Amino acid sequence: MERFTLIKPIAAAVLALAALPALAQLPAPLKTDVRTRVDSMYPWLDTVYKDLHAHPEIAFQEVRTAGKLAAEMRKLGFEVTEKVGKTGIVAVYKNGAGPTVLVRTELDGLPMEEKTGLPYASRAKAQSNGGESFVTHSCGHDIHMASWLGAARTLVELKSQWKGTLVFIGQPAEETVSGAKAMLDDGLFKRFPKPDYAFALHSWPLAYGTVGYNAGAVSSNSDAIEIVFKGRGGHGSAPDKSLDPITIAARFVVDVQTVVSREKDPKEFGVVTIGAIQGGTVGNIIPDSVQVRGTIRSYSPAVRAKLLEGVRRVANASAAMAGAPAPDVQLISGGAAIVNSEALVTRTEAVFKDAFGDAKAQRMPAMTASEDFSQYVNQGVPSMFFFTGVYDPKTVEEASREGGKPIAFNHSPFYAPVPEPSIKTAAQAMSMAVLNVMGR
Repeated sequence: MERFTLIKPIAAAVLALAALPALAQLPAPLKTDVRTRVDSMYPWLDTVYKDLHAHPEIAFQEVRTAGKLAAEMRKLGFEVTEKVGKTGIVAVYKNGAGPTVLVRTELDGLPMEEKTGLPYASRAKAQSNGGESFVTHSCGHDIHMASWLGAARTLVELKSQWKGTLVFIGQPAEETVSGAKAMLDDGLFKRFPKPDYAFALHSWPLAYGTVGYNAGAVSSNSDAIEIVFKGRGGHGSAPDKSLDPITIAARFVVDVQTVVSREKDPKEFGVVTIGAIQGGTVGNIIPDSVQVRGTIRSYSPAVRAKLLEGVRRVANASAAMAGAPAPDVQLISGGAAIVNSEALVTRTEAVFKDAFGDAKAQRMPAMTASEDFSQYVNQGVPSMFFFTGVYDPKTVEEASREGGKPIAFNHSPFYAPVPEPSIKTAAQAMSMAVLNVMGR
């Protein structure tokens, strides 16, 4: 899939958007009711959040996490099915005739060590890439899960205000951009009601209390790089008797950046990142092979094609320059860009601005990271993916000043959202977005 791939032009999707409620704002009492209910349930959400934060699990290993969410959703009255797409869950709540709305959260953490020093910091470990690794929720999926539960409970408590069917899904393996496909392949839209609309949110290093969104593309295409450079092992004191794959890999890592800086249109977004190089055992042995892993990010199809071709060409050229065998090059397609529905964003924007104020509800540029929420969008479902802030506004303001202390971004070992205002804002925003398309 590519950035400008259009959502399938099916008549049902067009009619569904046309049928959105006429109100662009939630009634004031309902808006207040949402806030009040989220505030009152926060002690429960805080307990769940800190438990999830302290016990993260990586992609397709989210057994404990999925079980906990499934149990909480059953208590709320949802009909829950587990093990959809391996470790995913689907929770359905029917409340009469009306639209079907999907709300997604992610379940998985990242194979890295947390360094926040928080009292509820994760010390969990898991098997990852053939070895043991620490695991942490340094992308904020624990915030997402807590706010997902908060929105579910709020909507159930306010069921007299809406009609339709809720399909709340807990998706595994977002970090490996493979969980959405696994759920769809397991019959998500065949075994369960296919949604008329879909929503998802993501925590972001913005000030808490703020909501960001955009129409059109809001994330990037993602492709994975897996290359094995081949050589001939030998003694470190006699490199002429061997063929050194480490120097080949090093040449590739440097030269591949010229594809970005000298071949790609500088006005277009595109980046190649090498995140892992693995080869050798000790300093005086030249290894037989070196594995290089990385990612390619882009928005447009032309840039995506240029970078894919360039990575492959430079890898082969680096080996050829050393007289080495051709490398094994795998360029693995990952998540496609998420393309938000213009009509759905416009209507939801009015609700967000009314609820949070113009200064705290604003459009923002597309993120350069990737997400597999696009898998649902590209099934012909009008969707909206939005962002919610997690840091103290003063901290964010200071970081924006010249010479200010940078704040930790997603995937940083120091990523530490402020729980209460972050979760409350996210739960309120999701509840209001859903009510806006399901309200009577």
